[in-house]
Amino acid sequence: MKLRINNEDIIQIAIGAFALAVPISFTEEAWKMSITLPFYNLLLVFVLSLTFLGIYAYYSVFQKQVSKRYDIFILRIFIAYFISALVVALVLLSLNKLPIIDEPIIALKRLILIAMPASMGAIVVDSFNKE
Repeated sequence: MKLRINNEDIIQIAIGAFALAVPISFTEEAWKMSITLPFYNLLLVFVLSLTFLGIYAYYSVFQKQVSKRYDIFILRIFIAYFISALVVALVLLSLNKLPIIDEPIIALKRLILIAMPASMGAIVVDSFNKE
């Protein structure tokens, strides 16, 4: 089966991610937490993000019909997370809160931390148009 992801899907994912990335990106708590959050907690946040994206996509986007489209299902989750991370990076960059050059580890931690809720917003909006 083919992966059916078109411009409408990409826009829906980006808008959903933007809707949750903006308010969280403006909070000082997220900026500070990204500095102090230990690696294992960050890894847990990342795994939780992908897990809940998968659960939501399985039940809502794919309506429990992934047996013959497992690779498409996995790819759809990673596309949603990747686009969400790009949106978060752009928002943080525009706020001058993504220190890629000076502190790349903090930038990555901040990106992963804020991409969690942003990716959930992305997959929810993406589910408005069923697979």
